[in-house]
Amino acid sequence: MAKAETIKKRAPATTRRSPVGSSPGTLIADPAARRSELRLTLISPQKFKTIENASIDDLNTHCDKWPVIWLDCTGLANIPLIEEIGRIFSLHPLALEDVVNTGQRPKVDFFEDHAFVALTMIDDAASHRYEQIAVFFGRNFVITFQEREGDPFDPVRKRIESSMPNRLRERGADYLAYALIDAIVDSYFPPIDAASELVDHIEDEMLRSPQKHQMQQLHQLRRGTNVLKNVLWPLRDALATLIRSDVSYVRAETKVFLNDTLDHSLRLIELVETQRDMLTGLIEMHLSLSQARTNDVISYLTIVSVIFMPLTFLVGIWGMNFDPGSSPWNMPELKAYYGYPLSLLFMALVAFGLIAFFKWKKWL
Repeated sequence: MAKAETIKKRAPATTRRSPVGSSPGTLIADPAARRSELRLTLISPQKFKTIENASIDDLNTHCDKWPVIWLDCTGLANIPLIEEIGRIFSLHPLALEDVVNTGQRPKVDFFEDHAFVALTMIDDAASHRYEQIAVFFGRNFVITFQEREGDPFDPVRKRIESSMPNRLRERGADYLAYALIDAIVDSYFPPIDAASELVDHIEDEMLRSPQKHQMQQLHQLRRGTNVLKNVLWPLRDALATLIRSDVSYVRAETKVFLNDTLDHSLRLIELVETQRDMLTGLIEMHLSLSQARTNDVISYLTIVSVIFMPLTFLVGIWGMNFDPGSSPWNMPELKAYYGYPLSLLFMALVAFGLIAFFKWKKWL
């Protein structure tokens, strides 16, 4: 696993808003929005049917003939299509506005015959790419709006396609909505676990030898935990609101499963908080280790300088211009037969004496 790829995180896009003074519920597409495509999944206890690249005509033909339908809209560029979907299912215009204006805070809104859930999901676990997903559900329908291709719903689709009896085929739309929300929540576990493994690896490296690139990795990881914290806390609140609701289209038996998803979100929050505290501690430890390493280098350089100071002093004295012939006090050592080796020996004794003194003081 490449470290650079593991630590790169993309924060959710900033919230787009309608122009100031525009009518509430005005839908304006983002110029960078992807082309809209529909996927219609028709579900009953005995069978299912999936229509790729579905159209509004397919929706009008089948929506009243199946117990549960799941309409998945990928791409938010086609505003007329989104408005038509809203008209068919009587979706609230303010909720549709939040669908188009991506980057919403995770939340749940309840209307007369349907609920609106805005969440942030990881559509690509390898690159930690985030996007908003909007989920509408009522008595017999679930509608999801995604910004682009890529989602964690493949296990849900496989369960629907399974030939064995399963709850997704036998229960209602609220249970299907729960399964999609649960898949979104559980999709956070793999990248968080991968980040935790990377943090442990960086910690082991730091204890062996702190390096500059480790600080950059730690800061990038902590930025990622801040993004997750900003997503998971409101996600927890949204799930709690969904569980406490008393609307008729969210049944009590489904709330039991939603409560399990809430527990998963709390576990994710605990993991992120623990990881954030650990990253903060590692950043402080890295600074301390780097400072200690700098202090060690400075100490060694100081010791070397102190050892060479008296030697430089002696060499400076013996390097002066003396004339022993004019006076016996003009450096008589210059005429000594063994003056050169004796001077080297004396300087060596001075150096080793200083080293022994430093060791006695436990400075080395």
